[in-house]
Formats: sequence, C-alpha cells, structure tokens
Amino acid sequence: MRPGGRGVEAIDVIEHKPRNEGGTKFDGIAEADGMYRRLNDYMGAPENEEKPTLSSGKTRGQTGWRCAIIAEYRRCVVTQKPNAVKVGKKLIGDGQPCYVIAEIGINHNGDIDLAKRLISVAVAAGCDAVKFQKRTVDVVYTPEELAKPRESPFGATNGDLKRGLEFGQEEYEDIDAYCKAVNIDWFASCWDEQSVDFIEQFNPPCYKIASASLTDDNLLRHTRRTGKPIILSTGMSTLEEIDHAVDVLGKENLIILHACSTYPALYEELNLRAIPKLQNRYGVPVGYSGHETGIPSTVAAVVLGACCVERHITMDRAMWGSDHAASLEPNGITRVVRDIRLIEQSLGDGEKRVYEREYPIIKKLRRVGAAPVPA
Repeated sequence: MRPGGRGVEAIDVIEHKPRNEGGTKFDGIAEADGMYRRLNDYMGAPENEEKPTLSSGKTRGQTGWRCAIIAEYRRCVVTQKPNAVKVGKKLIGDGQPCYVIAEIGINHNGDIDLAKRLISVAVAAGCDAVKFQKRTVDVVYTPEELAKPRESPFGATNGDLKRGLEFGQEEYEDIDAYCKAVNIDWFASCWDEQSVDFIEQFNPPCYKIASASLTDDNLLRHTRRTGKPIILSTGMSTLEEIDHAVDVLGKENLIILHACSTYPALYEELNLRAIPKLQNRYGVPVGYSGHETGIPSTVAAVVLGACCVERHITMDRAMWGSDHAASLEPNGITRVVRDIRLIEQSLGDGEKRVYEREYPIIKKLRRVGAAPVPA
C-alpha cells in the first residue's frame, strides 16, 4: 500500500492504469512504459522458469509475483516527484531545503518600526521570507461589520481597528526597501483584487491565498493572472473545496499548505497526516502553515514531507492583538529553523549503510569471532 493511498490490484499495473486518490496521471511516460514491459514479461514467464529481474535487481518465484508487481508499481509512482516551484532565487519542493516563512501578518499592530523589528527577527532566525496581509477594508468588510463596536487602540469600532492595522503606500515602500537592505524576500496574502494590484507594484516573488479566501474564485483568478507562483492555504476547507480551488488556479507554480484555522490551534486539531494525503492527491509541493503554540509539531510536518513551513511571529505573545497568542517569539522561530535544518540532515537518503565512523565501534563492541548463523 502506498503511503496515504490504497491497495493496488495487479490488473492496474498490467493495464497501465495507475490509480491514486487524486487521479494524478504519470508524467514519466518512458518510465511507465518500461514498467509495463517488465511486468508483462514477469507475468508471462512459465511457472517452471525463474521470473525476470525487476528494477530492484531481485527475482521472485511464482508465489511472490503479486507482491513484486505491487512493489514495482509503487516504485514507479513514488519516483514521479512534483516539480519544484521557484520563489525568488529559491526552489520549493521535494529534495530542496524547507522554505521557512515568518508570517508578520498584522502583528506589527500598525507600527512600521515594529514591522522592521520583526523582519530583523526573521533574518536573524534564518527564515527565507516574511509575509504580510493586505486588505482594502471597505471591499473586504460590509458597512455593518465595520460599524460593530470593538474597543482597540485605534477607536471604538471594528472599522477603526481594521483601518488602523492597514499599511499604505508609504509603509510598504519602507518595508520593500528594508527587506532589500537585509536581503530577505517579502510578499503578502491579498484579500481582494485591489490589494493584489497594490502589492504587484513591488514585484513580490509570489502571492499567498489565505484560507479564508480559498473559495473566492474571482480573487483566485485575479491573483493567477499576475503570473507569480501561488501559495494556497487550506485551513477550514473541505477536499471538495480544495479540488475546486486547484481547478481554478491550475497546478503550475502552485504550492499547497495544510493548515488548521484556529488561533491558537489545539494539537489534536493539527492532523499532520493530511500532508502526505494532499501530496498524493494533487501532485504539487505541499507545506504546512501552523497556528499552534509550540514547535515540535511544525518540525514533525517537515518529517512528513512539508517542503514549506509558515509560522506567525511576534516580539511578545502577550502583546495586544488577535494573532499574537498563536505566534512564535524570537527564540521560538529561531528554534524552528534550527530544528528543521537538523531534521533535514538527519533524514538522509534512506539507504541502510555502515558509516566509516562505525567500523572502530564494530571492532570494539562485537563479540570476537562472532558471525551470522546461516538459516
């Protein structure tokens, strides 16, 4: 059984109709054709003859033909890796270093100096990019929503809060210049078409579609028309809704992030095993956007295959504001990046081997004259 998939019948291989949950087709036609020929030879050999050698270099008798076919099928499916997506000067995808995004969002609290401090935190931690949020307040929210009472440092209504948290032309020019000076990419999740047009003047390396916007077809199409890579977050979304969003956006230059849209998220809500399922279903690079309070689950997401990780950052989780409690402080984001890089080194290539540094230990600890006993 493929990880995250279902059992494969022999007939699927012989008819060259590989199945998976997302209906992804083979891109490696030559690879699939070669598999088809090898398995036809394998099935057609007389019972009293040894079966042909498979790609693994092994042969099997008649009793093992079914397992061998499934193993061969699995090998060819797994080797069909999704193409990496280039964001700025870096590649995001299988075999690439995990791309770490520090989500500043609205944690700047409307203060450009605080925004710059958070950018500096991301740079010091070793993050690859910082992300902001951009809204045209009167487009995203109804007049009734904006008129609701809500006390904040900016006034007594929800509208006062929303407008107070929005940066304009001057602030984003400052952000753009500062990020260039400290050599870190920046981009934004835009909640409406006008915001996309506004951010486009700064030529960001990509755009983020927030989970809340996944069902906004007009915004998806407008963002896709920029020609930039898109990172699609999938919190509070069903597979059917994600299917539709992917159909609207297309899979070219698309990265999908698994997420849970609670702030902060409970650990039992994270469902990290959805990461390989999304990989199998859509055949594009898949990452993780975390809103939990801790670190280990984000690192575990990388072990499960996340090629991109996004975490909110703050100077102090006790600060005023709706997102600070679900964010990481400077020490937290530094530890996330450190642990991800250690995990990347630790995963290796999966081939079991004896390392040179182990040979002296063999001489020291193995029983003298001991050898494997034949079965």
